[in-house]
Amino acid sequence: MMGFGQRLASAMDEFGPLCVGIDPSPEMLAHWGLPDTAEGVLTFGLAVAEACEQSAAVVKPQMAFFERHGARGVAALEQVLAAARHYNLMTIMDVKRGDIESSMAGYAEAYLKPGAPLEVDAMTVSPFLGFGSLEPAFAIAAQNGKGVFVLCLTSNPDGPTVQHARNAEGVAVATSIAAAVGARNLGAIPMGDVGLVIGATVGDAVRTLELPLSTVNGPILSPGVGAQGAGPEQLTQVFGGQARNVLAHQSRAVLQSGPFVEKLKGAIQAAAGAAQFALRGE
Repeated sequence: MMGFGQRLASAMDEFGPLCVGIDPSPEMLAHWGLPDTAEGVLTFGLAVAEACEQSAAVVKPQMAFFERHGARGVAALEQVLAAARHYNLMTIMDVKRGDIESSMAGYAEAYLKPGAPLEVDAMTVSPFLGFGSLEPAFAIAAQNGKGVFVLCLTSNPDGPTVQHARNAEGVAVATSIAAAVGARNLGAIPMGDVGLVIGATVGDAVRTLELPLSTVNGPILSPGVGAQGAGPEQLTQVFGGQARNVLAHQSRAVLQSGPFVEKLKGAIQAAAGAAQFALRGE
C-alpha cells in the first residue's frame, strides 16, 4: 500500500504544489449566481472538482460550508468527493478535529476509513488538547495509507496567543508540534504521512520560534496564498529552503473565476504554475 506522503509527492510533482479549496461560502455562491442551498453547494463543488482535473494536485473541501445545510449539505459533500475520486484528485478534508481518544477515533474513521461515505486522503486535526490526543487519528491513517495535517502556525490573528506560548523549558507550542511530527515521519521517503498546517502569512515566526522544518520530513499545507495576501516573497520568507514540501492552498483567489468551468480551470492552472515557480523555482 502506497502511503499518503508518497502519493502526495507524486501528485505535486505532476501537477504542481497547489491545493484548491472547495469553499462554497454564502458570498462565493452569490458571486457564482447560485442559491445558498444544498443544491447550490453541490453545483459549486462539482464544478470546482471538474475544473481541477489535470490542473491541481489536491482539493480541500471546507466541511463547515457543507454542514450548514444539514443532512442535505453533507449528502452533497459525499457527491463532491465521489466526483473528486472520478477525476483522480487527492482530497484533504478541512475539519480541524481534536478530541479525547474515543471521539478522535470516531472522527478519524469518518474521514480516513476506506469505504466511509466521507472518505478522503487526509484530514486536518487540532493538537491543542495535547499532541497525544491525536494518536487514534495517526493509527487509523497509518493502517489505511492516509494522511493527517496538524495545525501548527495558523494565520488567524489570535493564533499566536496559543501557538507562540512557551513551556517551562522555553520551547514554543508550535515548535514542539513540529518536532513531534518530525519524529513520526523519521526515515520516510520521499516524505511522511503526517503534515503541518503553517500559514503563508505568519511572517518570520518560523525563524523566531525556531521551528525544526528541516527535520519535519512531511508535507506542509500553507493557506494564505492569494486573496489573503501571500505571494512568492512571503512564501520564501516563511519557508526558506524547506519550500519543496509545501502545498500552497488557494480558495477565493481562484474560485472567483467561476462559475464557468473552463475559465475556472484556467485560473487554477495559472495558480499552479505560480506556486511551482514560487516554491520550486521551476
